[in-house]
Amino acid sequence: MRRLLVGICLLAGATLVATAQEPAKPAAQDDGTFEVATLKQNKSGERGGGIRRLPGGRVTVTNMAARQLIVFAYGLGQWQIAGGPGWLADDKFDLTAKMEGNPEWGGPGTGKPDPITLAMRKLLAERFKLKLHTEKRDLDAYALVMVKPGTPGPQLKPSDTDCKAILEKAQRGQLPQPQGPPDFSKPLPCSIMGRFGQIMADGFPMSQISTMFVGQAGRPVVDRTGLSGNWQLMMTFAQERPLGAPAPPNEQTLPDPNAPSFFTAMQEQLGLKLESTKAPFDVTVIDSAEHPTDD
Repeated sequence: MRRLLVGICLLAGATLVATAQEPAKPAAQDDGTFEVATLKQNKSGERGGGIRRLPGGRVTVTNMAARQLIVFAYGLGQWQIAGGPGWLADDKFDLTAKMEGNPEWGGPGTGKPDPITLAMRKLLAERFKLKLHTEKRDLDAYALVMVKPGTPGPQLKPSDTDCKAILEKAQRGQLPQPQGPPDFSKPLPCSIMGRFGQIMADGFPMSQISTMFVGQAGRPVVDRTGLSGNWQLMMTFAQERPLGAPAPPNEQTLPDPNAPSFFTAMQEQLGLKLESTKAPFDVTVIDSAEHPTDD
């Protein structure tokens, strides 16, 4: 099954297609560097692509726009980036890169910088001549609030998953490798993930979980639930497959097509709702960029 709304997954052996992390300001000190990097424009015209982390500090990028690479490198939402020439979103690139040694990263929420994203920032500056700055802007947003204060819905429960302990086991190679396709019948420990018509999470605060609602809501989402600690949720809703998107190998694994709308499911299953608001956000503005040459 293709993972269509992938957020973060800390379990051993997982592939991170997109990383949810604390937004990093462009002016932050960069310490990571790719020892070797080969960059080529992808002119196949194919749909889809992604970023894969591999053992030994290796990274591969397939059919991704430079704008997506900027989002990945700086931990941004799509709504947090503005400006720049049109080719940043239109032209796709392939990248094969390797860092010296096998740099470790503690994962999202640890407060430690991700060496891969730091190296990606340097590559963007060197190969794309990327220059940008951050400024505050008031944006249309949604506030995530409780339908009934203090009363979560049936599919939103406190999580007692110890993500730190699981991560330490994963780093020691003490977790079994996943077998077969992902199990969408329940949330994976220490993950935020999803597919068409389904969002699941376990072991994260609402401030991070709320970012997974942005795609369906169509606006940035700020957490104003007042819920502390980490949470587990499993939300199923009706969602049409985008035009041209391939059908999954097994249609029976799709969520119920008669499920409620996204906004109704949020209220009935999670006890949450979205209210229109304005909120200040850091927006990364692209000042200039140059189209790179293949190597």
